[in-house]
Amino acid sequence: MNSYEEVIRRKEKIKQMGGPKAVERQHKSGKWTARERIDYFFDPGTFTEVGMFVKHRTTDFGMDKKDIPADGIVVGYGRVNGKLVMIASEDYTSMAGTFGEYHGKKFSQAIDMAVDMGIPFVGMNDSSGARLQEGIIGGQAYCWLFRSQILASGIIPQIALLMGPCLGGQAYHPVMQDFVFQCKNTGFLGIAGPAFVKAQLGEEVDIEALCGVESQAVKTGQTHLVVDDDRDCLDKTKEILNILPPNNQEKPPVIDTKEDPLKIIPELDDLAPEEIHIPFDMHEVILRIVDNDYFFEILKDFAPNAIIGFARFAGRPVGIVANQSTWLGGVVNCDAADKIARFVRFCDLFNIPVVTLEDTPGYMIGSDEEWKGILRHGAKMLYAYVEATVPKITVVVRKSYAGTYAGMSCKDTGADFMVAWPNARVTTVSAETAASVIFAKEIAAAPDPEQVKAARFKEYRELIENSWQVAERGYLDDIIMPRDTRRYINMALDVLENKKVTRRWKKYSNINL
Repeated sequence: MNSYEEVIRRKEKIKQMGGPKAVERQHKSGKWTARERIDYFFDPGTFTEVGMFVKHRTTDFGMDKKDIPADGIVVGYGRVNGKLVMIASEDYTSMAGTFGEYHGKKFSQAIDMAVDMGIPFVGMNDSSGARLQEGIIGGQAYCWLFRSQILASGIIPQIALLMGPCLGGQAYHPVMQDFVFQCKNTGFLGIAGPAFVKAQLGEEVDIEALCGVESQAVKTGQTHLVVDDDRDCLDKTKEILNILPPNNQEKPPVIDTKEDPLKIIPELDDLAPEEIHIPFDMHEVILRIVDNDYFFEILKDFAPNAIIGFARFAGRPVGIVANQSTWLGGVVNCDAADKIARFVRFCDLFNIPVVTLEDTPGYMIGSDEEWKGILRHGAKMLYAYVEATVPKITVVVRKSYAGTYAGMSCKDTGADFMVAWPNARVTTVSAETAASVIFAKEIAAAPDPEQVKAARFKEYRELIENSWQVAERGYLDDIIMPRDTRRYINMALDVLENKKVTRRWKKYSNINL
């Protein structure tokens, strides 16, 4: 056999991965193989593999006789919708995709290469965890991977796909990336699987409850998007890559959405109830003002009192932050603050303007949130908005009270432009609360306390609890008709297109983590 034939033979053997039986088990579990995922993800004929012939070098516990094709991970680059993307796809059919020394080296080097090339990185996670036969030698590779992705953070977008299990120390890897997509029936994320939990703590829990989508997408907020299966996961990944720039030196891609940027939307005038205590779905505002009713929402199931996601205005990708009054009245609690802050920081890192739609009574009060550290969590929003140098536009749809007036990007905490709808209330606290404190003695001493209370409430609302006083001081740029919201945002984005901000040098802020 000549050398040409030997190359072909070896490549074909490696491409068989764990063999027909292992591939069949993979399919029966509802998953594609690592190479099937790659074939579907990349534009036909554009994928180039790197490190196909890499082999482990462990000899203990019979590993010297163990063949692990490509060391259980396929690495390479290609084009996705015409744009270059780097991937690492774990192969569960080859020794359960276990994470060993050279498996981890390939993974980390792929991220380093993506940084050098200035292209996004996508990790397709499907591994049972650490290769225990290698001990800390394999664990060393976690350190390489963590270091690579942390140093890449803010330089290139990083997307983690939970298409199978991702357990143990390896589970830190996805949550440190920018976005985590989780297959609802096959994706699992946890610092320890059920067997380890039972062995060390005696706790009986199944993998779905411990590491499934209810745990990570709803309770912890570590999964940004729940998807149906491998196909849906890869489709959604292609979708978000169409929104993001390839790196932090470039602007996100602008497309022709064939939508009039100055379109007037009359139905917005009657959409939000004038009574601020009546909830309404902020999605109804978002879908009307963006291009083509398109909104790529993330973290939908975590802290639903806040809405975050991507849309387009006149073809430009924009990050949207909004309060959702149908959940906890739109109040900002610890989880919502974290959700908003990290999203704003991501948008800032990758040159994506931020539009904030505000309708919140303030930060959550009470012992529960106080003891969770609402002040610390709320401060994250301040850091995120103040430090962000991208265009920032804030629209007060109904109410902006107390600390969230500052925390959700007012004129002095980051907004380039801040406007309000005519019925919006911008103040410290509601008229009922303020008047009850200011006029407490007068009300108590009055012959008819209820009559005095009602009169004082009305007086405070007319003088203070509205948008006019704030606009008169120049803290609002305008009070606009709801119908003009899309037009106003697009014109503001036009003038902010080449916004530049120069600040004093520092390593980074000591943010309230």
